Amino acid sequence: MLHIILYQPEIPPNTGNIIRLCANTNTYLHLVEPLGFHLDDARLRRAGLDYSHMTSVHRHLNWKAFRKAHPNMTLWAFTTRGCKLYDKAEYAVGDGLLFGPETRGLPNSILTEIDPGNRLRLPMARSSRSLNLSNSVAVGLFEAWRQLDFKGGS
Repeated sequence: MLHIILYQPEIPPNTGNIIRLCANTNTYLHLVEPLGFHLDDARLRRAGLDYSHMTSVHRHLNWKAFRKAHPNMTLWAFTTRGCKLYDKAEYAVGDGLLFGPETRGLPNSILTEIDPGNRLRLPMARSSRSLNLSNSVAVGLFEAWRQLDFKGGS
């Protein structure tokens, strides 16, 4: 099973979409606080279509608490500052795909903990600033799951 880690997500519908994605791919979801919304937000529920009962959502007080709970997890940080394309990574069962907040991405303090070879980027037009968070998670997750032969899927 793979893990999606959202570091300080800000927009409820994005997280709701990601809850639904995780439910449909049998993926764990980790939310690293502080969150930019309350988990009972109607926009979150509407986007997740009540899929939260079908997936494992874990909340972590902060980054330090997440790392303490998962000290040996291989992390792949998705960032516009990544030097490797997301499809060149070699994913394994149990890996974590890490994504930053919508308005600012992963901070340098987090990126410095990630091996430069594990900082991934999604290609996009040169004039673009960033992709939508839930779209980025879907692209990254499906590539990792594809490499694992869609284990657990049908």
